[in-house]
This record gives sequence, structure tokens and C-alpha cells, in this order.
Amino acid sequence: MKKELFIIVLLICILANIIRAVYEILKHKKRLTANKLTFVIVFINMLLLWMSWFALCAFDIHKIEIINVIRYSGIALAGIGVVIFLTALFTIKSLESYEGDLITTGIYSITRHPMYLAFILWIIGLPVYFEALTALYLSLLFIANILFWRYLEEKELVYRFPAYKEYRKRTLF
Repeated sequence: MKKELFIIVLLICILANIIRAVYEILKHKKRLTANKLTFVIVFINMLLLWMSWFALCAFDIHKIEIINVIRYSGIALAGIGVVIFLTALFTIKSLESYEGDLITTGIYSITRHPMYLAFILWIIGLPVYFEALTALYLSLLFIANILFWRYLEEKELVYRFPAYKEYRKRTLF
């Protein structure tokens, strides 16, 4: 039963990642525009993605032994990711349809993509904490996916905000 549950959660997590990647591509190619319906779809997909990622790490049937100091560093990374994500969310006050000026204050004065950075910290931290080998391998693929989303977003931001090139030079990630 545990193996079947793990496979189901694995498939949900992979499918949610694929859906998000397709959404980003379609948005970049201007085949989709952010509106209330796309926001709801993306929001539900992201909830499903993160819940399935947490479950995947917890139910991973391939475990590795990690010393406690490293293991607890994983949960610390995930916790830092949550703080960064919430800080970014409360700064921008939007998830998909931000139409304002370029934000360069708060967490955005340090990093251009704090939400993506937070996702990466979750993706690394949770499998380490749960000693989840399959999830750790998958994290490489998912991080590549996030970096692809970031690449598409950077192209749009350079086009949308003339000051973005200069902003990019003085911030991380």
C-alpha cells in the first residue's frame, strides 16, 4: 500500500510541475493572459504541487541515512524558504497578475526572484529532512524547471521595465 501511495503522489507531483511549466510557456508566448480564472487554476495547481511534494518527501520509499545535523539543516532551509516566500508575497501583494511598477524594496532589494528562491529552498530542504532519496533526485529536475520559469520571467521583465537591466546587476538570483 505504501508503494502505491508513493507512486500516486509522485505522479501528481510530476504532473503539477508539467502543468506549471506549460502555463509559463503559454504565458510567455502570449497565448494565455493572467486573469481570475488562470489565477485560480495556477493557485490550485501550486497547492497541489506543494502538498504532493511534501507528501512525496514524507512517503518516499527510498530512504538514505543522513546525520541529524544535516537532516535538521534541511528543515531549517525549508523554514527559511517559507519566510522568504511570505515576505515576498506580502511585499508584492500578488501572485500572478502584478501590474505595478518594478519592486526593488524589501526582500526585492536583495533578490529579484524571492519566491523562486523559496521554492528551491523547499525543494532541497524537505527531502534532506525526510531522508528521501527519490525526492532528492527529483529535486534536480524541479530546480531546473524553476530556473526555466525564472529565465522566461527575466525576459519579460527586461522588456517590461527599462530599469530592470540595472536592477539585475545589483541583486542576486
